[in-house]
Amino acid sequence: MHPMALSQTHFHLTGFPLLFVLLIGGMALPFLLMGIAQIVQFKSPTALKYTTYESGMPTFGDAHIQFDVKFYLYALLFILFDIETAFLFPWAITFDSLGVRGLVIMYLFVDILLLGVIYAWRKGALRWQ
Repeated sequence: MHPMALSQTHFHLTGFPLLFVLLIGGMALPFLLMGIAQIVQFKSPTALKYTTYESGMPTFGDAHIQFDVKFYLYALLFILFDIETAFLFPWAITFDSLGVRGLVIMYLFVDILLLGVIYAWRKGALRWQ
């Protein structure tokens, strides 16, 4: 058979049929992977396997302790400003095509971020005690 004849009979999925196949595959894949994991896992249940592990030391105290809010506040501020600064990279790549309007908009964006840092600083969110 000629190679060109094979390319003419090739079936291409596009549009909604492709979307349907991807959705079905995306929903089936987790179940397939969990099923494979159940089949190939090592099964040796012992009492030691079901105990809590903390650096090899026996556990003590209650697992439910109260954390200070400042830890959550630091994490939220870090995530907020880390993700927001990630927007600077696409802007830097397309800087030439954006022109002066893109420059002004980015200055406004960075100013809003700066106002957020100043606000957090004045409220004492960045003070580690």
